[in-house]
Amino acid sequence: MRFTRVRDLLGLALTVALVSWLVIRQLYGDLPPFPAFVPLSLAVLAVVEVVLGSQLRSRIARRPGTTPVQPLVAARAVALAKASSLVGAAAAGFWAGLLLHVIPNINFLTVAGADARTGVIGLLCAMALAAAGLWLEHSCRTPDRPEDDAPARPA
Repeated sequence: MRFTRVRDLLGLALTVALVSWLVIRQLYGDLPPFPAFVPLSLAVLAVVEVVLGSQLRSRIARRPGTTPVQPLVAARAVALAKASSLVGAAAAGFWAGLLLHVIPNINFLTVAGADARTGVIGLLCAMALAAAGLWLEHSCRTPDRPEDDAPARPA
């Protein structure tokens, strides 16, 4: 399994931003206003993953007072991390696409100001989720072990 690369997440975000901008540009008049609390669930997930990543990092490094991590728990955490970073990147692309349409039209559309605030909140929360996913994935890496079987040097 490969670790998630930031450039892959940026490519996904840019693609989703372009597609969502094209769709929102055509359908914006038919969409209801975006409530500001909608993207906050992404922030909650980001906080949970940062805490989980910190705990797993301590347990994988076998710091005193921690229990070892079962391999299946680490594998599930890596799967969660990969999924979260992809969802965060896609959500960031969606909110960026919304902002690309709304910001130029703030003076012309009455609801555009509120949607712009929601878009900024959503973009920040989505970026936080993608970063938290990358952190959790990084936290699940096993530390390098010193060479146990290195030949002893005579004194």
